[in-house]
Amino acid sequence: MLLFFTGGFGTLLDLVFFVKKLITMHIKLAKPFYGLFLLMIGSSGVFAQTGRFQQAADYQMDVNMDVKTNQYTGTQVLVYTNNSPDTLHRVFYHLYYNAFQPGSMMDERSRSIADPDRRVGDRISKLKPEEIGYLRVNSLTMNGKDVDFEEVGTILEVELTEPILPNSDATFEMSFNGQVPLQIRRSGRDSEEGVRYSMSQWYPKMSEYDEQGWHANPYIGREFYGIWGDFDVKITIDKTYVIGGTGYLQNPNEIGHGYEDAGVTVPEPIGENLTWHFKAPQVHDFMWAADPKYRHDKFLMDNGITVHHLYIPEDGATENWEKLMEYTPKAIEFMSEHFGQYPYKQYSVIQGGDGGMEYPMSTLVTGGRNLNSLVGVMIHELGHSWFQGVIATNEALYPWMDEGFTSYAASLTSSAIFRPSENPLRGSYAGYYRLVSSGKEEPMSTHSDHYHTNSAYSAAAYSKGAVFMAQMGYIIGEEARDRGIHRYFNTWRFKHPNVNDYIRIMEKESGLELDWYKEYFVYTTKTIDYGIKAVKAQGDKTEITLERIGLMPMPIDLVITYKDGTSEMVYLPLEIMRGEKAPEDGAPTRVISEDWPWTNLTKTITVNKKSDLIKSIEIDPSKRLADIAQENNKVEF
Repeated sequence: MLLFFTGGFGTLLDLVFFVKKLITMHIKLAKPFYGLFLLMIGSSGVFAQTGRFQQAADYQMDVNMDVKTNQYTGTQVLVYTNNSPDTLHRVFYHLYYNAFQPGSMMDERSRSIADPDRRVGDRISKLKPEEIGYLRVNSLTMNGKDVDFEEVGTILEVELTEPILPNSDATFEMSFNGQVPLQIRRSGRDSEEGVRYSMSQWYPKMSEYDEQGWHANPYIGREFYGIWGDFDVKITIDKTYVIGGTGYLQNPNEIGHGYEDAGVTVPEPIGENLTWHFKAPQVHDFMWAADPKYRHDKFLMDNGITVHHLYIPEDGATENWEKLMEYTPKAIEFMSEHFGQYPYKQYSVIQGGDGGMEYPMSTLVTGGRNLNSLVGVMIHELGHSWFQGVIATNEALYPWMDEGFTSYAASLTSSAIFRPSENPLRGSYAGYYRLVSSGKEEPMSTHSDHYHTNSAYSAAAYSKGAVFMAQMGYIIGEEARDRGIHRYFNTWRFKHPNVNDYIRIMEKESGLELDWYKEYFVYTTKTIDYGIKAVKAQGDKTEITLERIGLMPMPIDLVITYKDGTSEMVYLPLEIMRGEKAPEDGAPTRVISEDWPWTNLTKTITVNKKSDLIKSIEIDPSKRLADIAQENNKVEF
């Protein structure tokens, strides 16, 4: 019977997770059978090889916001499921708002780094008591029993009175209170554009535990990593405020503000407040924003997805937001077609924050932009819904797998639906080349918090990460890479993949060995530089010598163009690829396909044409190869 389920890695994992879910839901599944099942799976080698699991954290929260004091109180019931093979004796919560206090790690880092974020700088150090942020846990129990906890900066350390065993769950109940900081970075109140509340990272959030252990990283202003779960959130706030964000509104006909069904008359609320009730299934975070001045526009797409725009109407800005509604649905359609089907039935673009920042089912963007900028930032933040929102790599540890892949997707999307470009990735390649020439490059394996400069982090995560994806198309072929992107999404959605998982997908799709590409381009700062060293006439033939100048080896597409207008390609895959990419549509016909061992610094090939018939010889006319010195890549006759 076991063989029936071993047709695919994803299918087998799904079956494991399904059985675990049955136990979590307290369905009467015999434990001896379950133990035997896991033993059988382990004996097959799959479970032992992967060591992969997904924790679950289902939240119920009830929050009251006081818009006069900018303070809020809340209760939280969290059902935490330990799907790991480990027994947990401690847990950790993130308390992100504690970063917005003088002397915090975020404050110190922002003032000591060589190139501080202009939005932060020394602003945190100057916050007054009523302007700081804080998040405090007042009480906490596990399965009804008090537990000891200690607030350590932006982390709550919790010592458990009893361990959480593998494949079991625990219920944590807490009361908490917070103060919304003045808008500085991503989250906060009273932004420069007048948005009252951008409520991201606002609640005590359980840290992620995965095959690498706990990820209770202090918040210093970089990236996030969260546990999959369902959120049930009630927010009570002044009735004049309009809210948008993560989750489906459960009581639209009581709330109104543009959420009500067509033809419904919304009753006048009793009292001064309204309670908004949201549910968000299978997400790893929950963001909301609120302002009494918000205008709410919505659009129902043919595929059933509702697009919400919430923004402050202003001269010059309203027209751009109205035009934006043409492009948000188009972007969702394009990305769903090319990168995997968007799995939720809602997406919200909300004016708020300090630039553009992605969250599940929604984004915060600053609104006072021209149309080009507004569409551009919307497309980029929407792209995160695939790589940060659904695939959800640990973007703190692998920021380039989120920011870079998103930049790649956004460039293609923008070119397709808004601003056509012959080379959509030109900007990403240029950013990578600037990083190399700056002398500040660090390996992309560097944790996002630990880059020495903001500029090196940004260029590596955004530019080099996008080049990694684009260059994959050069190595294995565009068609194989594009098929691989779909397979990557469908295999690893809701599973927190890492770089090895991505590489293995591309290997399976192409039939090539690609570990060398990961090892050079991710774990080192070695660069690519090839050149045409010599061209010699040899009777009726021509001898061409190429040289590798840079430390990173790559396959070579060498295109020879003749004076009669025809062209041919000499294809030189690396020996360590253990194969060749398939011929690409539109590429010149191959005349030679011969391996180039990476240990050899030069490679000489011979073509069966006289040298006086040749017009030019060029390494990679497509410019997908990230060669840092291209002046020696082409010779003309």
